[in-house]
Amino acid sequence: MASSKVDGPAAASGKSEFRSQKPKPENQDESELLTVPDGWKEPAFSKEDNPRGLLEESSFATLFPKYREAYLKECWPLVQKALNEHAVRILQDDVACDIIKIGSLVRNKERFVKRRQRLIGPKGSTLKALELLTDCYIMVQGNTVSAIGPFNGLKEVRKVVLDTMKNIHPIYNIKTLMIKRELAKDSELRSQSWERFLPQFKHKNVNKRKEPKKKTVKKAYTPFPPPQPESQIDKELASGEYFLKASQKKRQKMEAIKAKQAEALSKRQEERNKAFIPPKEKLVVKPKQASTEIKIDVAAIKEKVKKAKNKKLGALTAEEVKLKMEADEKKKKKK
Repeated sequence: MASSKVDGPAAASGKSEFRSQKPKPENQDESELLTVPDGWKEPAFSKEDNPRGLLEESSFATLFPKYREAYLKECWPLVQKALNEHAVRILQDDVACDIIKIGSLVRNKERFVKRRQRLIGPKGSTLKALELLTDCYIMVQGNTVSAIGPFNGLKEVRKVVLDTMKNIHPIYNIKTLMIKRELAKDSELRSQSWERFLPQFKHKNVNKRKEPKKKTVKKAYTPFPPPQPESQIDKELASGEYFLKASQKKRQKMEAIKAKQAEALSKRQEERNKAFIPPKEKLVVKPKQASTEIKIDVAAIKEKVKKAKNKKLGALTAEEVKLKMEADEKKKKKK
């Protein structure tokens, strides 16, 4: 009994020491865990490492009609030939696989379908570009994304898929991968930081909420209650109508009604008279016509005639001039 009492606490203390000595998991980034150093190669896996061969063999079964049995037996070698390439690739030493679960990353079903389609792209163009840049085979199906390829390529594929489901368009990551691919060709830049060459995309969160047309302005807070509205009796007391007789009140109401009627009648009459008021005529400005009359300078014409006559007279003799003068005088007298 004594030995059992001593062993009990000793065993318990041993368990507590074992629990305290367990290594605590450190908070490491996934990118650091997936990073593979340059030039690292996994040791080759040969038949000597596994002389017994594969321990498990995958199998599946499906029902089909009996009349299709002959056709399936003929086609089965072609199916095996097509599948052999994929099975051989995954068993290579420098090839690994990764299955990314994306179903739980987005709650809204419609939003999830849109982002998954964004990853595939129009006619699968985005997925094809990602496959060429990462040297991986990528398959998007349902709530998972599976990839087969080298370790560095799988790391980039996982990053692009997770960013796409976080509403970051894959084209940004594809541009970054293209720049990295060109920089890796330069041997001098391999040991330097590439941050200065990589594009920095800022996430613009635009608020699409429409503002209301009528904005209500909140009044300043006051601890006092609002003033009580005046009743009809209070208004009559203030104006003095409360002390009037019933006949006087009736007379005041009739006067007020007649005043309103007269005002409405005058407005109606003004609107009717508007139809009889002639509109203001616009002043028509006639365009200035070019004067067709030609101003004749009589004095200048006379001088020209005299000069012409003198020239002719200079050429004639004195006798001829006298005869001509006499003939001109005769003509004047006849007129």
